Amino acid sequence: MKQSDARQLARYIMTTGKLIRDRIVTLHNPDFGTGKSKRMLKDLSLSQLQTIITIYNCDQISMTALSKQMGVSLPSSSAMVDRLVGKGILIRKHSQKDRRKVMVQIAPPFKTHIQLIEETILLRFVDLVEKLGHETAVMWCDVLEKVKAVLEKEH
Repeated sequence: MKQSDARQLARYIMTTGKLIRDRIVTLHNPDFGTGKSKRMLKDLSLSQLQTIITIYNCDQISMTALSKQMGVSLPSSSAMVDRLVGKGILIRKHSQKDRRKVMVQIAPPFKTHIQLIEETILLRFVDLVEKLGHETAVMWCDVLEKVKAVLEKEH
């Protein structure tokens, strides 16, 4: 494959990935939350949403582990968590095992809302998969499996 071909393909993959992300992971959905929590969740940036879902899926996570999982620096993840703690969506606490370690988790009032967001995102993917058809979806999974293997090997 020529370098220009690789660049052109990479740009297509990148822009299509962004389109998928933008269409699937939108919070302009009237079904998210109620009252104050609904307004807060609608105002989240994509980075904030990714942070929240990462934490939700871990139940609780250290700041160091969060920054590694998100692929950002510790100061960047700390700033993001600060904003979300300020909104009341996340809470910080010291680890029971190691008081030096700061753990982050979803504030209890928001757990149900975050679960709803994750389920809504999954349903949007289900809709996309159904529109693509089974055969194309299986091919997509095969490609993603190869991508995942390359990324894990590099990491």
